[in-house]
Amino acid sequence: MDQQSFVALLNEDLESEYRSIVQYTQHTATITGAEYQSLIEELKAHLGQELNHATTLAGQIAFLGGVPSVSVPEIPSVPDGAAALAQDLELEEEQLRRYRERVTQAMELGLPDVAEALRPLLQQTQDHVMDLQTALGR
Repeated sequence: MDQQSFVALLNEDLESEYRSIVQYTQHTATITGAEYQSLIEELKAHLGQELNHATTLAGQIAFLGGVPSVSVPEIPSVPDGAAALAQDLELEEEQLRRYRERVTQAMELGLPDVAEALRPLLQQTQDHVMDLQTALGR
């Protein structure tokens, strides 16, 4: 893999974070029910972290000579709280897989500073996965 291909993958990650921001915004507004109240506050915290992830990714893309994407992937709308949380979990699990790959790829490309910038995203995404798994009883 070359640096240009790596930047393209980072842009895909950035687009996924944009999706997270929009998806969490919708879900925190539409998920209702007493059983979800404490979780809604946690999702709001996730939302802020997703924005930080997008900012970090955009900075790393620019640092590597790329142009950060402005594309937001299509976001399916879901009918209820449990389905919304399952959708959030699926997205976070995919992001976790991608960040693990990205850290490894950055090291293989001789970009340890980029790998270090991505590690907090990896850790926070892992925390999001665990929070959502717990909320869904998994």
